[in-house]
Amino acid sequence: MKLILTDTPLQDIDQKREDIRYFDLSACKIAHCVGCFGCWTKTPGKCVIRDDAVHIYPCIAQSDRVLYVSRIKYGGYDTIMKTMLERAIPIQQAFIRIVDGETHHVQRAVVPKQATILAYGEISDEEQALFRQLVDRNARNMNFERYEVRFVPQNLLQDAVREEVRKW
Repeated sequence: MKLILTDTPLQDIDQKREDIRYFDLSACKIAHCVGCFGCWTKTPGKCVIRDDAVHIYPCIAQSDRVLYVSRIKYGGYDTIMKTMLERAIPIQQAFIRIVDGETHHVQRAVVPKQATILAYGEISDEEQALFRQLVDRNARNMNFERYEVRFVPQNLLQDAVREEVRKW
């Protein structure tokens, strides 16, 4: 399965393809993670908060190709995307493993991914460097085998998304 997660509505996405799941997070009701760890202890692999996130994080786990479209603020994902990625913690286990001298969560049946992150907004060089570092640090916990970060002006965002989906 292929997955598109976006924090802004996108036009002309080929939603007829059965292998693509598309979620416009700006149209979803997603509460903030409250840090209760119920997804690790009370209901392993399932968040105890019942909102739209419970339909999205299983798709993140099952996808072999992901496209994240997010405005960048202060060198990180904007609020909507960050909230969803934090709520995807049920796809990981509470257990920690050491990979290349770093600690990372053990995945809960998460498919390895080819990821593209289209970052848009008014992004300084410093913010771009910080965001690249953030994605690099998160890549193992998100089970990215390969990833690419592309910075795109907002007025060219739709074209960049269409180009990426065509590659699929």
